[in-house]
Amino acid sequence: MKYEWMEEFCCSLRGAEKDFKEEWNATRYMIRGKMFAMQGGDKEGRPIITLKLEPSMGEMLRQQYKDIIPGYYMNKEHWNSVYLEGEVPDDVLRDMIDRSHQLIFTSLPKKAQKEINEV
Repeated sequence: MKYEWMEEFCCSLRGAEKDFKEEWNATRYMIRGKMFAMQGGDKEGRPIITLKLEPSMGEMLRQQYKDIIPGYYMNKEHWNSVYLEGEVPDDVLRDMIDRSHQLIFTSLPKKAQKEINEV
């Protein structure tokens, strides 16, 4: 895989939890049960990671990179999938993961955010 750092990076983010959803054949990265990233494959088995972004940011990135598409099997407005064998630069993917994590983190109740920040 091209982005060898990806799993370690996802797991290093505040409050991140990892699990494997067998029926989807996908690894999910979550905060308190809310998913910020999902790594799996498309219908041809090509590896992808799906991330949540502000709609305008997702649209801009999809226009800029052919390997970023509307979220595979997800809400196409808020979720974006990145082909992991594609040409998206590491720093762009790292920023996408970070933004997705931040969106989910800030959607948590303030009490949960505080508990995570205190760990």
